[in-house]
Amino acid sequence: MITISHQLAQELHLPVVAVQNTLDLIANGATIPFIARYRKEKTGNLDETILRQIVDRHQYLTELEDRKQTILRAISEQGLLTDSLREQIETCQQKTMLEDLYLPYKPKKRTRATVAREKGLEPLADAIHALNIEQKHGDQPSILIDLAQPYCSEEKGVLTVEEALQGASDILAERISEQADIRAYLRNYLSRKADLATSIHPDYPEGSTKYEMYRQFRIPIKDAQPHHILAMFRGEKEGILSLQVEFDAAIVQAYLQRKIIATPHPEIVAFYQTMLKDAFDRLLKNSLITEVRQMKKAEADRASIQTFEKNLRQLLLASPAGMKPTLGIDPGFRTGCKVVAVDATGKLLEYQTIFPHTGGYKRAEAAEIIKQMIDRHHIELIAIGNGTAGRETDRFIREVLQEVDRRPVSVMVNEAGASVYSASPVAIEEFPDQDVTVRGAVSIARRLQDPLAELVKIDPKSIGVGQYQHDVDQKQLKKKLAETVESCVNYVGVDLNTASTELLSYVSGITKGLAKHIVAYRNEQGAFRNRQELWKVPRFGAKAFEQASGFLRIRNGDNPLDNTAVHPERYPVVEQIARDLNLDLTDLEALAAGIKSVDLNTYCTVEVGKLTLMDIVTELQKPGRDPRAEFRYASFNENINDIKDLKEGMVLEGVVTNVTNFGAFVDIGVHQDGLVHISQLANRFVKDPTQIVSVGQVVKVKVLKVDETLKRITLSRRQVTEK
Repeated sequence: MITISHQLAQELHLPVVAVQNTLDLIANGATIPFIARYRKEKTGNLDETILRQIVDRHQYLTELEDRKQTILRAISEQGLLTDSLREQIETCQQKTMLEDLYLPYKPKKRTRATVAREKGLEPLADAIHALNIEQKHGDQPSILIDLAQPYCSEEKGVLTVEEALQGASDILAERISEQADIRAYLRNYLSRKADLATSIHPDYPEGSTKYEMYRQFRIPIKDAQPHHILAMFRGEKEGILSLQVEFDAAIVQAYLQRKIIATPHPEIVAFYQTMLKDAFDRLLKNSLITEVRQMKKAEADRASIQTFEKNLRQLLLASPAGMKPTLGIDPGFRTGCKVVAVDATGKLLEYQTIFPHTGGYKRAEAAEIIKQMIDRHHIELIAIGNGTAGRETDRFIREVLQEVDRRPVSVMVNEAGASVYSASPVAIEEFPDQDVTVRGAVSIARRLQDPLAELVKIDPKSIGVGQYQHDVDQKQLKKKLAETVESCVNYVGVDLNTASTELLSYVSGITKGLAKHIVAYRNEQGAFRNRQELWKVPRFGAKAFEQASGFLRIRNGDNPLDNTAVHPERYPVVEQIARDLNLDLTDLEALAAGIKSVDLNTYCTVEVGKLTLMDIVTELQKPGRDPRAEFRYASFNENINDIKDLKEGMVLEGVVTNVTNFGAFVDIGVHQDGLVHISQLANRFVKDPTQIVSVGQVVKVKVLKVDETLKRITLSRRQVTEK
């Protein structure tokens, strides 16, 4: 029998040894980022995407195998397990088909067929089935009546021939409804040929709901996009929409009759036609429609989660402005703007409340406070939240900067999720004595300094880059988003001496508890001087060191390699190369230049292969360099501050805030994101918007249409020249 490893290798077109080594590493506690980065020889240089496919598919097949064994035992205990059925079950590759095979043997509630069997009518059902299959019916015009007559029994509650035939029909209908090949065919038919049809309940007049496009809506189920599916299901859940799966019932009946009826005898044909209609209408239709709905919902969930993953990755890997002294401003009109100063490590230095939008001396006073804070804290960056009063505050800050010698870079920052963070246990623990608005301003400042380090503190669902994220499978969403955050954190690496508990907890091999121990040790003992010092952290054992140390950076420490992605287990190789080149290990620049002329094959061993050595060479060329792109920000038009300022035909610069299956949303500085529909993303057909734009990308767009009443802005990137 083929093993799961062999099956995975065949499905994914990979060497069996690579698959088995991956599964062995996972079983021994290795993480995906660690395997992808530091065990390339074991896997043949498989990337994280393929590694996760192996792990996910292995889990599916393992669960499938466990379920097979459970089903085989259950059927065997009933004494009904045949060689043919065993083979069907053992070779089955889908959970749905497996459950179809088990359905006839599955314990069930009392049904009409159960009652008929209790009345002794199963032999009659068998006899009718034999007449149909064997076509031995002679010329009797009333063959079924004659066949059913002996089963009439007042004692058993079968008073008439009609009752006997109905009982036999119920038994045959149940058998057919449990036939795996029939269920598979009809499920496939519905998923290909049925339509999704929606209507809005009469209680909601035209124009009163956000589901207006679904008032009288019909689409082939195979053509329905994920956002259609999720919107329809949400509307149905809210009681606004009626959602139906509609199809041609005559085609279904024709299939069943072709499949089941073998005899030409009119009486038997008529009996079977009635029975087959009952089998579908009563036993098959609703369950299959439910399965198809669940299948389409699962597909939509996967697509939506995949889009969310891509957006989240782009947001987390957005260019950092750098760890520099920063002002963070949470804008507001009536309640004022909360202004905080944070240092180059993100530490809160000072906070003030200013009122630049109330006019008079308050505006002048606010300007003076900003000038003083810039001078006092040597501010290099200013981060302004893009919510209410954001553009007005941005304009005010630009006016102030005209009057100072030191001119920090001022940037509008997406503040989505900042309020969630400011009220979270994490923020309360860090700033127990501060107001939520102060915490929010700190978060805004830190987002500009390093988006990744700050955003990991927030539930990814609250960051605002998803598509119907509250409607999809929450367990699957949580799993995939956690994987994405883990991947991004380990891709960039973490400064061991500045990282928060939340950031450290996403590092390969570090749990939340261990992250707390690291921070506590750092607070008590001071900054880490080298990676070996990790051994002194309580509960930091060999496995954690193996998995985590390569992703933890120590700047200006005892060993320059500690500020690189070179794993400590490979330091001896680098040290040997340095000795062979007569170079000091502390001079990484000279080592990086010299190593280019080295024959790496000389240093290959069983454990250290060419792939690992090439990684080391690459890392030495850019020790400590952040892999994220260079920082760039959008320049909003100073004359465009509100939706009423927009005119059709305007070309504006903005920043992509969200990408969905149907297009991208762009912030152009008017408190309302505009939509670039998928058809307007490029001068060519676009299948996947994420291949054209990404969250955080600075783009130029043209205003196509503005609806002030509904606050809808339609934009286009077609025929717009980008920088």
